[in-house]
Amino acid sequence: MADGRDSWLDMKIAEAKRTLDRHYADFNYPDAATDPIQIVRRFARADDREVVGFVAAALAFGRVASVLQSIERVLAIMGDRPAAYARRFQPPRDGRAFGGIVHRWIRGADLVALVWVLKQMLDRCGSIESFFAVGYDEAADDIGPALDSFSTRALALDLRTAYGRLPARPGVCYFFPRPSAGSACKRLNLFLRWMVRRDALDLGVWSRVSPAKLVVPLDTHVIRVGRCLQLTRYTSPGWAMARDITASLRVLDPDDPVKYDFSLCHLGMMNACGFNRPQKDTQCPLRGMCRPRARTRRRSPPPSSRR
Repeated sequence: MADGRDSWLDMKIAEAKRTLDRHYADFNYPDAATDPIQIVRRFARADDREVVGFVAAALAFGRVASVLQSIERVLAIMGDRPAAYARRFQPPRDGRAFGGIVHRWIRGADLVALVWVLKQMLDRCGSIESFFAVGYDEAADDIGPALDSFSTRALALDLRTAYGRLPARPGVCYFFPRPSAGSACKRLNLFLRWMVRRDALDLGVWSRVSPAKLVVPLDTHVIRVGRCLQLTRYTSPGWAMARDITASLRVLDPDDPVKYDFSLCHLGMMNACGFNRPQKDTQCPLRGMCRPRARTRRRSPPPSSRR
């Protein structure tokens, strides 16, 4: 028989699950918020969704408006059948069309390399899912080892054809980070969420990866809300924090912990979370669950004590 502490903990977990499930339901519809996944959803074919999804997730950093604009510019080049475009892509012939695209530090040459890498995945395995599945182990605790394998094998493909003279650190490397290097792999985890999960929002294109193995895409909004809800003991972003937040969410839903990601992220984007802000939780729909801390100004010492 459980003691009083266990009963209290079970009650708090049940309360947290009810609250977060309700918040998830509030966001679980296609137009819940402006998001790159809305662009991916325009395409009906699974192979197009896979290619567009990877490109969209790869560019999902920076202001939302800028992200959407950059994705649209790439898709204007790739046309109505992006997967077919990727399969016939040849950098010497087709790469010039990307020359004017700049997204923060990503340049047209990096996007040429990205499409060229995707083409090689499709040529070798038939789909991005099949290329990913080579390194996927259902017995692993989570998707981490598969991501390491995926990025390592992707960057071992031919890059020279895309770049010509290969840079010391090609920009395309930014699209293929590794958990073993400490990266939170936010954009890859976002892509996997879109491809693996299936609900009103996520697309469920893939069938060989379990939603239970996914890790939350860690961005500034999820970090802030995750710390406010005490979902993590870490203060620095990285793979350890992403796994820690996911582990907390897995207590609430072992089969689908990342289902909470979209709603938590957009709670942060709405500036409703009061973590480390003077407003505290006055505007937060999760009020009562969180532990917001008001930002305090460090006082200067009195003149007599200054040195």
